[in-house]
Amino acid sequence: MKITRRKFLRLSVGVAALSSDVAWAQDYPTRPVRLIVGAAGGSSPDIFARVLGQWLSERLGRPFVIDNRPGAGGNIAFEAGARSSPDGYTLILVPTSGAINASLYDNLNFNLIRDIAPVAAIARGPQVLFVNPAVPAVTVPELIAYAKANPGKINMASAGIGTPGHLSGELFKMMVGVDMVHVPYRSGAPAQMDLIGGQVQVMFISPTGLIEYIHAGTLRALAVTTAMRSDVLSDLPTVGDSVPGYEASAWWGIGAPKNTPTEIVEKLNKEISAALADPKIRVRLADLGGSPLALSPGEFGKLIASETEKWAKVVRFSGARGE
Repeated sequence: MKITRRKFLRLSVGVAALSSDVAWAQDYPTRPVRLIVGAAGGSSPDIFARVLGQWLSERLGRPFVIDNRPGAGGNIAFEAGARSSPDGYTLILVPTSGAINASLYDNLNFNLIRDIAPVAAIARGPQVLFVNPAVPAVTVPELIAYAKANPGKINMASAGIGTPGHLSGELFKMMVGVDMVHVPYRSGAPAQMDLIGGQVQVMFISPTGLIEYIHAGTLRALAVTTAMRSDVLSDLPTVGDSVPGYEASAWWGIGAPKNTPTEIVEKLNKEISAALADPKIRVRLADLGGSPLALSPGEFGKLIASETEKWAKVVRFSGARGE
């Protein structure tokens, strides 16, 4: 095939530009990287971000600075990330709430799937179905039978409208056909205390910090919400053992503004995957109630899309709206 001088020059320019992009990605980062977190300092998402940020700082030789932007269920952080320059120097922590918020809130100024590129997943963790010991149920089928015999008389607490614990409970209600009254709190701590005190009877929540209450008998754990049993509470069955097809989990990952160079995304994914294989990082994730979830950018994108579709159905069933 004959190549004209003009075509040759265009090809040469393209190859040079590609080589320049690859070299730039190899040098990345050359300055501090900002990691936006839609939660307050000291929260589980914040700690996940700091554990990962420290690893990346040590591996890549530049600070990964946590930028806490709490509020509006994480939407303030997502919007800030979506509006940032796609140069690899702004990253966003993407938790389960990002998939939930897509249908929970009206008129968002961003679209998670359209405006934020998936970089890597970090971890997945179970919620646990807890009941106050006064509830006469020690298994999921017994709770279902009790709830059906007492419609509208069981209070189900959550850390707030649209939180993963709330939607895990709504998914349970939808799939088994029970009427439990949702009681939202402003955060998890007061909800947990009222569950222990018996003011509310049921709650879906992370087991982190509650193991001692299980051992003391002040809380009863019936099942985990993930598809597989939890390493932390290996003696507990899954909700899905009694309710086929039920699965609800909290997950966390890293995103970047759309159009962030592919080479940078792939480099970050490689480094995060290495972190998830490190025994020390795995222990830290376990302390936070999470199991490593190593996914490619494409696989993480598919998880976000499927979870967005799944939780939209539950939000519609519950009638919940973001505050």
